[in-house]
Amino acid sequence: MRRIITSLLLGAMLIAGSGTAALAGQPVKTHIWLDGAQVRTILPPAATPGEGTDAFFMVPGTGGVAAVGPGDRGYHGGHWAVYVVSWNVDSYPLTSYAAIMAAHGEGDIEITRNAAADFLCPIRGR
Repeated sequence: MRRIITSLLLGAMLIAGSGTAALAGQPVKTHIWLDGAQVRTILPPAATPGEGTDAFFMVPGTGGVAAVGPGDRGYHGGHWAVYVVSWNVDSYPLTSYAAIMAAHGEGDIEITRNAAADFLCPIRGR
């Protein structure tokens, strides 16, 4: 339950675009989705507006979904470029980059870049 609450709080902070203020304080241990599985991460107080390099999607009903992770080509240690997903249909779980791209291709979702919400949050294991 704590994981779900923490993930929801992370999602709300990022969707609201309050990156710097929301990330101030102590690091928070949480989970995000990567390739259909939940992975551990630590959300440090490190907002990096406009500096993200790795795609990170905030999906209502699912939470945070990373496009890449440790060992993947193009992973930069969790310097996340935030994208906000909005639904055109009833929501359903999207837990991987491939699922997000498929839903986008079908027109089920819209994806909007939110550079002000970029942040640093390394993944701890797979």
